[in-house]
Amino acid sequence: TTQSELVRKYLEDSGYEVVWTREPGGAELGKELRKILLHYDGYVAPQCEAFLFLADRAQHVETVIKPAVESGKIVLCDRYTDSTVAYQGYGKGIDIDRINYLNDLATGKFEPHLTLVFDVDSDVAQTRVGAEKDRLESEGMEFHKKVRRGYLELAQKFPARIKVINANNSIEQVFEDTKRILKEFLSSDN
Repeated sequence: TTQSELVRKYLEDSGYEVVWTREPGGAELGKELRKILLHYDGYVAPQCEAFLFLADRAQHVETVIKPAVESGKIVLCDRYTDSTVAYQGYGKGIDIDRINYLNDLATGKFEPHLTLVFDVDSDVAQTRVGAEKDRLESEGMEFHKKVRRGYLELAQKFPARIKVINANNSIEQVFEDTKRILKEFLSSDN
């Protein structure tokens, strides 16, 4: 979240029109789903959780992301399809091929041009979250290690789209690394 705010400001200062959004909760309906997904006080079956994220994503793409992209804006989305693969696939054990199929269904195959993975050791990440954790942040360390492994495997599988940034560094260093990747991406023909 810290880096996405820095990136948004950097891009706007560079003359780009930017829409910042997040999942879950980027669209009005998604705000209600976000409450359930992150703060429901009880068991949520992995498949139910995945379908709720996918419902949010379908609404989000249709009402926020697609219109912004079609009007020439840059969309910064805090989490998207790779998050479902990492969290519900690698973390919760749902079949990855099924998740990919459902992601395609929810998005109409609307793919990001660039994905930034801010890689941080699971132990360090837990210290940065703070005392008040949502339902997913409260999952055990083994779950978070699986999620991290999922993101890193996705980056190996899609190196042209997914760039990994060492987020164990200072906020300033992470932002410098992020700007370097953005400058390279924006100067190419993407």
